[in-house]
Amino acid sequence: MQKTQTFKFEFVALMASLMSIVALSIDALLPALPDIGTSLHITNPSDNQLLITMIFLGLGFGQLIFGPLSDSFGRKPIVFFGFLVFIVASIVCVTTENFEVMLIGRVLQGVGLSSPRSLSISMVRDSYSGDYMAKIVSIVVMFFILVPVIAPTLGTFFLQFFNWQSIFYFNLVFGIMIMTWFWLRQPETLPKEKRVNFTPHLFSNGIKEFFKYPEAISYTLVSGFITGSFMVYLSTSQQIFVDQYHLSDMFPYIFASLAISIGLATYLNSALVVRFGMFKLGYMATVAYSIVSILYVVLFWSGNNPNIYILITFFGLQFFAVGFIFGNLRALAMQPLGHIAGVGAALNGFISTVMAVPIANFIGGFVKTSVLPLFIGFSIFGVLSVLVFVAIKRKTALALAS
Repeated sequence: MQKTQTFKFEFVALMASLMSIVALSIDALLPALPDIGTSLHITNPSDNQLLITMIFLGLGFGQLIFGPLSDSFGRKPIVFFGFLVFIVASIVCVTTENFEVMLIGRVLQGVGLSSPRSLSISMVRDSYSGDYMAKIVSIVVMFFILVPVIAPTLGTFFLQFFNWQSIFYFNLVFGIMIMTWFWLRQPETLPKEKRVNFTPHLFSNGIKEFFKYPEAISYTLVSGFITGSFMVYLSTSQQIFVDQYHLSDMFPYIFASLAISIGLATYLNSALVVRFGMFKLGYMATVAYSIVSILYVVLFWSGNNPNIYILITFFGLQFFAVGFIFGNLRALAMQPLGHIAGVGAALNGFISTVMAVPIANFIGGFVKTSVLPLFIGFSIFGVLSVLVFVAIKRKTALALAS
């Protein structure tokens, strides 16, 4: 069946909504971290970061399960099953009084949400290809990124009028609404004739097929580098703006303004990618990401935090580059994997997330009295990402020359 390269508004809106459940479950909880820590008797404030990073761990591992299964049973039933896991995990989170059990609940939330998160990309790949696919992925990711504009403010609202548990309940209600819309309006994107027979070797065969494509592996590694360094910001932002800069009242607005920077760049990417190509835009954005972070490290090597406006400027430039990177990386990795879109999206998400979680936990442990370790992390993994792009570029040039 020939894929129709036309813009389908409701399809794009649905895919963005599926991913927004994930973003809301992460970012709406940020203002509540101190309250949850107090409620669960956490003595080390840095441990609060685990409530953010552990959901990413679940997101990574869950994709390994749901991605291959969706190649055999279709996308829709696996999305619904994942959301059922999310419901059970959310109940665990709001009923426990134990920090370790809460962390298990967050991991399970990530496992459940990995289904709509990765399969939304699989459904986009089922329906589009090439640079136009990158355009659609960019729009989907843009809405996913713009959720943080309202999520912390929403979390603050629930904290003021209710309690931290109410944030989990809201996420559940919001998710049920999206799932109902998905059930009623979205057709299955993987027809039966294109499905892979379910066998005990389904997972191993999919992994072998994925690793036949060096480009997919390379772009997945870059995703891990960028996601890991960006995840440090997500898990430490509350500490930075509230503990280091004492801006608790302004935190939701600062967080929102930086999310807008990413969203704007992602929108521009969706408008420019068909004209300039996903490789060129992704490569240039990765170079810019590295330059901005290295400049901060050079200027503020002493470790003393700069004026808040200077910091926000650097963050804004950094995240503007991120907006051009994320959508293009996923599209570049998925381009050769259309015949195994479920496994491909799963492995791309799994590898990049499993790389990102230890990166975030390690660097986050140093972000206590200064923002400098965060930008050192940005610099290191930005440069590594540029080197991967350069290697791919050289390999492509050699292949064309021969």
